Amino acid sequence: MTAAKKLNLTSEQEYLASELKSEVKHEYLGGVVYAMAGARNRHNRIAGRIFGTLFGQLRGNPCQPCDADTKIRIRMPGHTRFYYPDASVVRQPNPESDSFEDQPRVIFEVLSRGTRRIDEGEKKDAYLTIPSLTVYAMVEQSTPAVVIYRRTNQQFVPEVYEGIDAVLPLPEIGVDLPLAEIYQGMKFPPDVDESDEGSTSTP
Repeated sequence: MTAAKKLNLTSEQEYLASELKSEVKHEYLGGVVYAMAGARNRHNRIAGRIFGTLFGQLRGNPCQPCDADTKIRIRMPGHTRFYYPDASVVRQPNPESDSFEDQPRVIFEVLSRGTRRIDEGEKKDAYLTIPSLTVYAMVEQSTPAVVIYRRTNQQFVPEVYEGIDAVLPLPEIGVDLPLAEIYQGMKFPPDVDESDEGSTSTP
């Protein structure tokens, strides 16, 4: 019988120290480190506009927007994960010396072919375990639409906002997010190529 291959797991401390020096972003799942692929301009523009709109509306608000360079730490049962969402909002930020946040209130992921399965499955399931989280938003590229999971008294409930004139209400952080601002100047041909941007590669 062949012995199972033993994984050389990376500690949380090793990962955080290495990530500060790395030119490539990595996500971390219970000791396994995955390099992240790059993204196309369309993806980056949508993510940038989400952050920019949040930044403008949250001036003077105790909540703070975070861009795609901010990791979120998720303490799962039995292991820890670190993901880089495309944007997030925190109300009780970690110390400035940290390189991650623990208590996001809202998280945004911009979907693509390469990330959809993970964003709608693995990441969603992990994000929804965060006690501070009130909204998880998945933003489409090929059509003006956002699917969110909003926390209610008992569970997270899905909501869909479609059309360029739709507005995503986020009373949890005191913001209304017009889809027209997220998709400003963008066209929506039927053959928009979402490609594999932002996907996580093999460790």
